Amino acid sequence: MNNMSSQDSLFPSTHTEPPQATSDYFHPGDHAPLAARMRPRSLDDVVGQEHLLGEGRPLRRLVEGSGEASVILYGPPGTGKTTIASLLSSATGHRFVGLSALNSGVKEVRTVIDQARRDLIHGIRTVLFIDEVHRFSKTQQDALLSAVENRTVLLVAATTENPSFSIVSPLLSRSLLLQLHSLDDAAIRTVLTRALTDPRGLDNRITVTDEALDQLVLLAGGDARRALTYLEAAAEAVVDSGELDVATIRDNVNRAVVRYDRDGDQHYDITSAFIKSIRGSDVDAALHYLARMIVAGEDPRFIARRLVIHASEDIGMADPTALQTATAAAQAVQLIGMPEARLNLAQATIHLATAPKSNSVCKAIDAAMADVAAGKGGAVPAHLRDGHYSGAKELGHAVGYKYPHDDPRGVVEQRYIPEDLDDAVYYEPTEHGSEKRQFEFLGRLRRIIRGHN
Repeated sequence: MNNMSSQDSLFPSTHTEPPQATSDYFHPGDHAPLAARMRPRSLDDVVGQEHLLGEGRPLRRLVEGSGEASVILYGPPGTGKTTIASLLSSATGHRFVGLSALNSGVKEVRTVIDQARRDLIHGIRTVLFIDEVHRFSKTQQDALLSAVENRTVLLVAATTENPSFSIVSPLLSRSLLLQLHSLDDAAIRTVLTRALTDPRGLDNRITVTDEALDQLVLLAGGDARRALTYLEAAAEAVVDSGELDVATIRDNVNRAVVRYDRDGDQHYDITSAFIKSIRGSDVDAALHYLARMIVAGEDPRFIARRLVIHASEDIGMADPTALQTATAAAQAVQLIGMPEARLNLAQATIHLATAPKSNSVCKAIDAAMADVAAGKGGAVPAHLRDGHYSGAKELGHAVGYKYPHDDPRGVVEQRYIPEDLDDAVYYEPTEHGSEKRQFEFLGRLRRIIRGHN
């Protein structure tokens, strides 16, 4: 948002005049989009977020003017972050300044802070709202630290990105982190029905069928702003006193925008859910998250890499063919490309999700590396050392080595592991899938090799 046009009201030249009322800051005129016109103007109008707005909750206290802590509002788009900021602007009675990280820098931030410091001398508190705060650089965020810590300003920052990744730790520690959740279907339905009847909205210009309302709720995906945007787009195709039906929605709303940002929090969350669904053997959930990544335009090579890793990390020897399938899918992605490679990715996903699971491979190599990192593992036994060079025999290298193929069993008693790791057992197969044979066989192998017969 750009508040430069209202600079005189935001930065008054004298201190004898009270700050200009900010009740209209977030409420544009009739020409504005439906989502902007329908922004709640009182706490009672807010739907959802009961975990933050219930009686006695920090956010309610802040909105009602009794809270003093700076807050960071974190949540998906359309969950009410800007709405809460708008309520703060009118409820606190403080001077309100809004900045957007999209068009504000260190200079603008410091100007606001300097003015707030002067105003504070005259008993005027400043609420500083920063939208898209994750777009601020580290330097820009650092410029806020002193003012927030000393309460020169009451900071209200909004972000759609995980603050743990996008906001510097000092600023995070000085603020109250409040997470907003996606709205449920009932809340979205309330938002839509209110917009249909409210004078600020469609003012009963049209009606809507139950099926059409259900479709809008589905398309919204928990995002109130998106729900109102789609309603407005569809309503424009309906004559006054007409009825909005599913067909009209389909004709005027192309498809739901997939909630997935390749550079943001959704990237990590969807990827995590994808892998955990495969690990949990829920093939339908795995395909759902795969579809979200594909539709959103995720790099198919990234998906393929995750499948190859997962094939060894969570399946391993329980189904050795899983790695072959995942690797083949990765090669197919390189050779074919999208959209056809979606089939190869889906095939690999189905294979991995339905395969027996074992993390024995992961545990085995991690345990072995941990011992190495701890300094365990002495010299290579002399009989295992390279004996294919002149003078090796005189050094004792390869002397006494037993060739396993000379034994009818194909395995002989022989020291392979360094002496200080005599009791090391790294690979411990499960009884799942193909590892069941390993589970039954490996004990016998170890007893022969280590002479425990």
